[in-house]
Amino acid sequence: MRDYIVEGNTIRALEKEYVQPFKKPVSDAVIRNREKAARMNAGYVAFLVFMASILFVSCIMYINLRSDITESQKNVEQLQSKVAALKLQNDEEYDRIVGNVDMEEIKKVAMNELHMNYPDSGQVSITANNDSDYVRQYREIPSE
Repeated sequence: MRDYIVEGNTIRALEKEYVQPFKKPVSDAVIRNREKAARMNAGYVAFLVFMASILFVSCIMYINLRSDITESQKNVEQLQSKVAALKLQNDEEYDRIVGNVDMEEIKKVAMNELHMNYPDSGQVSITANNDSDYVRQYREIPSE
């Protein structure tokens, strides 16, 4: 049968005290070892302070490095936006210049003032196209 306590209008069960069934006797050496393990000696404290300072310095260096990387990324983004703006400006200027070129006027000046004319069929020589913008001529083209 259980024991109960009546408090006010409620009934509660009694709390039983926990008792270890078998308690082994502890020797003096074990007690001294436990006390020694609980204390910190100067060498251990110095080691902990040294490791904490290394960790602190490493964290500061990491934060500075991340800050430099972030700053560099912002700088790269600004430079990329400047490049994009300059390319757009360059394309607009190129289109304006090409739009102002009058090919008929160039043809009139070349033929009338510079006395240029279209080549005859025997004056044209075809070379292999190497996908470059110009051709360098190192020697005379042999006539056939």
